Amino acid sequence: VMRKTDGSYTYFVPDVAYHVAKWERGFHHAINIQGSDHHGTVARVRAGLQGLNLGIPKEFPSYILHKMVRVMRNGAEVKISKRAGSYVTMRDLIDWVGQDAVRYFLIQRRADSEFVFDIDLALSKSEENPVYYIQYAHARICSILNSLGDMAGRIANADVSPLQAHSELALLQRLAEYPGTVALATHEMAPHHIAFWLRDCASDFHTWYNAERILVDDESLKLARLRLAHATRQVLANGLDLLGVSAPERM
Repeated sequence: VMRKTDGSYTYFVPDVAYHVAKWERGFHHAINIQGSDHHGTVARVRAGLQGLNLGIPKEFPSYILHKMVRVMRNGAEVKISKRAGSYVTMRDLIDWVGQDAVRYFLIQRRADSEFVFDIDLALSKSEENPVYYIQYAHARICSILNSLGDMAGRIANADVSPLQAHSELALLQRLAEYPGTVALATHEMAPHHIAFWLRDCASDFHTWYNAERILVDDESLKLARLRLAHATRQVLANGLDLLGVSAPERM
């Protein structure tokens, strides 16, 4: 029903008109991000568009429905009440923990999963904080590479066959998964895949770094490990950039 018996329109008619305007202006791929309490809107808007016989595909527009986010601070939930007008804004979160943490923490969850935004965790400088953990891996590699001077050419052309330790083979395998992870995130409109991969890659790097010396006496092995470190830094930077999170060189 788009028009009531009294002649007035139902509340979702403006949504239909909005998407008609989008379609007619050439935006043939639209993604609506809404709360899960709007699940009924999906079928209504799509049905309204189909009823107009404008040649709009049945699956237009696409929808991503997010569940609500709970915010914890100092071990207690921050109370939110629509009736009382008490709520936490995005600006509040950014002011409390910074843009990088807000972006990563919100992206790392599946849209259809419950999520608790832990302010204390987002501020911590520990392995439990994924943003700090990933950025620290990037900064640690930068520190190593920046201390070597002009070795870029030798590192870029280094033979990686000396890499045989279990931890470095695991890291190589993780790096090889990156293109597929990005493709999966794109196909499913699910950037959390990239966030999870970054955390796993940082973990693999830290494991390797703690298990094996990079600057060993064996020149071929040293160059191979430096090339692996350089590749890891580049891919971590690429992944963070996709999420809009900074990749600091020093921490």
